[in-house]
Amino acid sequence: MTKSPASAKSIRKLRCAVYTRKSTEEGLEMEFNSLDAQREACEAYIASQKAEGWVLIPEPYDDGGFSGGTLDRPALKRLLADIEDGRIDVVVVYKIDRLSRSLMDFAKLVEVFDRGGVTFVSVTQSFNTTTSMGRLTLNILLSFAQFEREVIGERIRDKIAASRKRGMWMGGFVPLGYEVRDRKLVINDAEAATVRMIFERFVEVGSATALARALAAEGVRTRRGRLIDKGFLYKLINNRVYIGDAVHKGTAYPGEHEAIITRALWDKVHGILRESPRVRAGRTRAATPALLKGLIFGPAGCAMTPTHTRRGDKLYRYYVSQSVLKRGADACPVGRVPAAEIEGAVVDQLRGLLRAPEVIIGTWRSARPEIDGLSEAEVREALEGLDPLWDELFPAEQARIVQLLVERVDVGQGGVDIRLRVDGLARLIHELGGMADDPRRAA
Repeated sequence: MTKSPASAKSIRKLRCAVYTRKSTEEGLEMEFNSLDAQREACEAYIASQKAEGWVLIPEPYDDGGFSGGTLDRPALKRLLADIEDGRIDVVVVYKIDRLSRSLMDFAKLVEVFDRGGVTFVSVTQSFNTTTSMGRLTLNILLSFAQFEREVIGERIRDKIAASRKRGMWMGGFVPLGYEVRDRKLVINDAEAATVRMIFERFVEVGSATALARALAAEGVRTRRGRLIDKGFLYKLINNRVYIGDAVHKGTAYPGEHEAIITRALWDKVHGILRESPRVRAGRTRAATPALLKGLIFGPAGCAMTPTHTRRGDKLYRYYVSQSVLKRGADACPVGRVPAAEIEGAVVDQLRGLLRAPEVIIGTWRSARPEIDGLSEAEVREALEGLDPLWDELFPAEQARIVQLLVERVDVGQGGVDIRLRVDGLARLIHELGGMADDPRRAA
């Protein structure tokens, strides 16, 4: 006796999702691309399993331009989310490495599949992850896929290294002063002039902070329209591409491109950079405006003017009373004082005064209306913090702080008297936080 169709055992429908992936975006704009070819093969396989209850889910899971070495792919994330929601029974791919090229990543995916009761099928590598033999085959194939990926990576790295050793441009950020034509670096004349100017002025100034401040004031900008800062400046003057070199992993090779600056100019700049900030400060001190200009006065109340004289290669700086300049040496009992000596004395007294309790309290009272919640301890910490930073500052920065803090310096036969600006101390409190973060502001 034959069983009626109604009595036959019903076949469970299995909802099948097709996942496709391509590592690069090349060719994806074509009418029939690699993702379409993968999907067509998978859909044909699902159709062949119609008798087993396989049904295609129309939702596409396509990752074009994503590497198989990571799970951070938008379509894959949607696929895993749908598996977690119980919307998928079978995941179908053209080849196993379309899903992942990493054994560790694939192990994570298999855990998600098992948790959702999902079967994984590759249409060109017949196996089923629900069986032990399928898992063994899967692990073997995946190991070879990962091996292939690592070999390809090694080949790419070796090719890049070989090309860099030949001085070829291998892509990446294009330095200011160049543009790329036919995969080669070519000088951009307008930008190259800016690069040369920066190198030449650094030799003159000797300070990245001072130069960056000057360039910003002049409106000199990067290719992206940002004002040049100290960080950008350091990267630029340390980039060997400007002397015609191609660098790979710290080793320089002669490049195919033309240099923008001479080797002699490069050596001058890096000779300066090799010096410590204190040495650079001493070397550039003579070119810095006098520390006490406009602040220092003689016993009779006349202003003292900075002046200097040279003896051979040595520079000697002085402060001379205006009365002496007008009426002769007898017009003032303290007609001339050595600049280094008086500046050192003023700085030493200034550093001592900044630690004095009465100065700290006065500064706190002056700054309190402007800075909500400012405590006396915070003022003390800020002022005392200036002392160890002082020697790290360049002369221009030291001169700016002296002008900010000192109202008047009176020089007499009995010594030096300093009058501070209390409001200047309050303004300094705002700045000391930034100086502590970068103790060599002019480095």
